[in-house]
Amino acid sequence: MKKFKSKLFFIKSFFLHLFLSIIVIFLSWQFIEPSAYNFMIKNFSATKSGSDNISVIVIDDKSIAYHRWPWPREYYAKIMEFLNDYAKPEIIGYDAILTSLDKENPKSDEYFFKTVKRIDNLVTGFSPLQQPYENEQDGALYDKNFKNKFGVNIIKNCNLYDFGKYQSISKFPQQYFDAVKNVGSVNISQNANGYLTYMDQVVSVNGVYYPSLSLRMYMLLNKADSLTIIPDGVYVEKTGLIIPTVSNSKGLQSLIKYYRVNDSDSYTHKKYSAIDVIQSLEAIKKGELPAISPSEFTGKIVFVGANAKAAALGLEDALPTPILQKHPGVDIQATNLDNLLTGDFIKQTSILFDLIILFTITILSFIIISKFSYFASLFLLILLAAFYMIFCIVCYQAGIAVNVLTPIAIELLTTVFGYSYRFLLEGKNKEKIKQAMGKYLSQDIMKNVVQNIDDIKLGGKRANVTVLFADIRGFTSMSEKMTAEEVSVILNEYFTEIEPIITKYNGVINKFIGDAVMAIFGEPIQDINHPINAVKCANDMLKKVNQLQDKWLFEGKPKIEIGIGINTGEAFVGNIGSEKRLEYTVIGDTVNLASRIESYNKVYRTNFLISSSTYSYVSAIADVIKISEVQIRGKAKKMDIYEVLRLS
Repeated sequence: MKKFKSKLFFIKSFFLHLFLSIIVIFLSWQFIEPSAYNFMIKNFSATKSGSDNISVIVIDDKSIAYHRWPWPREYYAKIMEFLNDYAKPEIIGYDAILTSLDKENPKSDEYFFKTVKRIDNLVTGFSPLQQPYENEQDGALYDKNFKNKFGVNIIKNCNLYDFGKYQSISKFPQQYFDAVKNVGSVNISQNANGYLTYMDQVVSVNGVYYPSLSLRMYMLLNKADSLTIIPDGVYVEKTGLIIPTVSNSKGLQSLIKYYRVNDSDSYTHKKYSAIDVIQSLEAIKKGELPAISPSEFTGKIVFVGANAKAAALGLEDALPTPILQKHPGVDIQATNLDNLLTGDFIKQTSILFDLIILFTITILSFIIISKFSYFASLFLLILLAAFYMIFCIVCYQAGIAVNVLTPIAIELLTTVFGYSYRFLLEGKNKEKIKQAMGKYLSQDIMKNVVQNIDDIKLGGKRANVTVLFADIRGFTSMSEKMTAEEVSVILNEYFTEIEPIITKYNGVINKFIGDAVMAIFGEPIQDINHPINAVKCANDMLKKVNQLQDKWLFEGKPKIEIGIGINTGEAFVGNIGSEKRLEYTVIGDTVNLASRIESYNKVYRTNFLISSSTYSYVSAIADVIKISEVQIRGKAKKMDIYEVLRLS
């Protein structure tokens, strides 16, 4: 039987460890690992510089200082004209969304649209939206026209999670729609912590798939006509590139591999101010030497976007990433294309791999704890954690994102649990002993002893307490008529019923004296209302005895009554006895007086008497009859006592 209980305890412990591990893993994955990922990316992954073949032209603070916002679209046209007519870049990515016309400058718009129309290697951004179209019929027509002009062949070659989060597309003005030749989604989703760690490589709008801005540029650069969605990735035809992705409600996403930030600014690729490009165009047209030579962009990849600190103007396109708190969105787009061109990705480990790591760490921790001494196992566990951290650093340097802190947390949990298991076994035996002793001592006194286990000694303190004595009337004559077994049955039932009542009112049963019970209020349980609670307790005890009387009468048992005496005053509370045998009790005149007051119930044929000191605390709630000038044995002066009739 003991072996069975031991095995049962082990099984319970195992499942408790498993349950706690699941909670730790869940909380770690949700709240800790994202921060650990950011730290590892910044310090051990983002060590290389972005490609020199990719540049960004930004409408920055310098550009806004030259001409206040909003800019007429002829300024954008000049940037495009400089690139297309003079610089001849390999491809241009326009990280902006145009949804309305400039009614105050229609000629400026016309100039911009004509410039865009003659650029074949331009990819402009569009934004898929979560809200549906206001007019469903017009929206369906726009979706159809958008797909016919800008859609690419994306083949689904697996059972794909339905990530249809988007229900509409930001509408282009018709002239812009006609001028643009290629588009890509500029949406980048933030994770639960608000950081940009994933790029939405493929989005779905009403069941139609579209590539991101960078992926569309990559396809044009490599003359790839189609994409194939495969399990855990996107396959690009012609190049054979496989983009490792995960599928969720936000789309097909891949982890972004960030690069080292330039010391001069917050960009990882070479950055140019938009106004410098515009002024360079004007200088060329005047036959002057431009500030920026067009040759700097020749044969390269160029992104155009906005990011100025004038947040009130809506120009600050910067969000937190693992390497920067304000990372320009246009540079993130450039980073994604850089990843695609180099095939350099951060690969997320699978759930199976993560679980194998966690299981291995758990087993190794258990083996170390069970086979080695405390200090040796502690050293080995620290060594195991250090070895795993080195493993994580190597993985991130190789572009593999593993869980960093979750295995360490599981190792810590296993260590605590492993060492606790032996103590739990010992503690379980000690608890059995404590529970057994608690049947002989008050549970509250037992708790007091346990809490002060290192400071148990003779002595105590003086405290203001209320002492309650309850005695059974006619117990001697009842005992003579019944067997000892029958008497014990009645006593046990009586004591069993009144013990919870005393406990309910913060009282402590100090001792059973034959048929009598002595209870203390105010110590060791601290209670400033101990006189009131003692009187309420006595009232409930009398009610409970009345109920028992009916029950015992029905069972053919004798009717018993009790008398209760209560006194409040100062007494000595603490440990009495010898160094080898102690008893926690209360002694003093307050205790003696409570006992003698209780005995006067026989004299006055009452059930509930209290002293004047107790009455002073409960006069507001107790209806009483005053019994004056009572001579108490051991007292030189006569004193008043009170019979409690009822509580109001």
